Amino acid sequence: MNHAHEAPRAGRREWIGLAVLALPCLLYSMDMTVLNLAIPALSADLKPTSSQLLWIVDIYGFLVAGSLIVMGTLGDRIGRRKLLLIGATAFGVASAFAAFATSAEMLIAARAILGVAAATLAPSTLSLLRNMFHDPKERTFAIGIWISSYSAGAAIGPLVGGVLLASFWWGSVFLIAVPVMLLLLAVAPFLLPEFRDEEAGNLDIVSAVLSLSAVLTVIYGVKHLAEHGPGLVPLVFTLAGLCLGVVFFRRQKRLADPMIDVSLFRKPAFNAALATNLLSLFIAFGAFLFIAQYLQLVLGLTPLEAGIWSLPSSLAFIAGSMMTSALTARMQPATVMVGGLLIAATGFATLAWAALAADLVMIVLAFTVFALGLAPVFTLTTDLIVGSAPPERAGAASAMSETSAELGGALGIAVLGSLVTAVYRSTMNADALPGVPGPLTEAARDTLGGAVAVAAELPAGPAAVLIDTARAAFTSGLVAASVAAALIAIATALLIARMFRLKGSPDRSAAAAAE
Repeated sequence: MNHAHEAPRAGRREWIGLAVLALPCLLYSMDMTVLNLAIPALSADLKPTSSQLLWIVDIYGFLVAGSLIVMGTLGDRIGRRKLLLIGATAFGVASAFAAFATSAEMLIAARAILGVAAATLAPSTLSLLRNMFHDPKERTFAIGIWISSYSAGAAIGPLVGGVLLASFWWGSVFLIAVPVMLLLLAVAPFLLPEFRDEEAGNLDIVSAVLSLSAVLTVIYGVKHLAEHGPGLVPLVFTLAGLCLGVVFFRRQKRLADPMIDVSLFRKPAFNAALATNLLSLFIAFGAFLFIAQYLQLVLGLTPLEAGIWSLPSSLAFIAGSMMTSALTARMQPATVMVGGLLIAATGFATLAWAALAADLVMIVLAFTVFALGLAPVFTLTTDLIVGSAPPERAGAASAMSETSAELGGALGIAVLGSLVTAVYRSTMNADALPGVPGPLTEAARDTLGGAVAVAAELPAGPAAVLIDTARAAFTSGLVAASVAAALIAIATALLIARMFRLKGSPDRSAAAAAE
């Protein structure tokens, strides 16, 4: 029997509620992008140390990733709408706190609160969608809009931030959140239904601490790898986090009311969706970071110009997300995901060629192609993960989806970043840097940005040679990372094809695939 035809259809209230749920998601991604533009101004004003500046940037992402599972489970217990309203209130207050920070320590504290508050937004909004849209096709479309709101926020964040910074002080980029969160608090109680697990017990504090510690420790190890390369510290932290994760999962098996339903991991489609989500974010996050650097440091675009040239890819991502429901009406979800990953692989291969040719138009085209290919993959894997859980556990399932995305992004930046750095440093040997004084050689070999800074201190001739060599070295690294991303996309497509060939292709309902 096909239960999809029996599912109730969404009404006007649900579709208006979807627009309301998109607001915090838009702000979530905007908050991650606008800060980068404000760093020069806030550095001049607050004068943070290098360590403090690093914490200002990183503490938000750390606490988002670490708190997701706890917040998703908490929403199942106290109510998802209630958690959303609590998180929105905290986010708005912390945004104002950050905007008027008078010291680096105060800004770090504000960013930490923002991270915890942001961790309530994704699982509560996604789990509410799970309960508001019961028809599989409608839910896929709604999740496509939900994912598109993140892409829209990332796209308009630099543009809005640039306009604000041109007229106001650096704190203005944080105040964007305040009126939006006030609007959410005003309309959500009337437009969003409340859902909770009436039979859930109390939150297990030990499990919450284990979950938070495991994710934070792994993310810290991965970020340390990205910033400093392979070494003992990232290895120790990553292994320690994995061990804590094992302890967490074993504890869940013994609890009568666990934080996460470990039986979900016995569903092949659920595991395949989690792995695909992680690997897709792995290649996407790494590419986004390196393309932004390439546009500015190799092709010489300003941050605003780079943001404008990146808009086609954001629009393609939104279009791909919105088309997912229509595509799954004609093809199996597994077929759509395999096709999307192969399109993404084509985009990454084109990016490698375009980077060597320094062809801006082709780079933007490649960026657009792989964004278009990956968008349906993100939508369908999210739908599979959330749809596989019973409605009363949707918050925890949503949190697992977002945690895999955060971990995938961090791993992508670390691993692909290490690849780019390794290629860059192997090319930038001392023999390739004539005219660069010994004390400055290491700085030039460290990063492309370091080479640009060193070149500013050299005479015109050696400076030009250094810049050309450094740009060529970074381009070689980008080419290597793009080829690796293309191969990972193909391998992930093969994983999906094999999984659903062995276990049976899913029907139009992503949730049915996970049964």
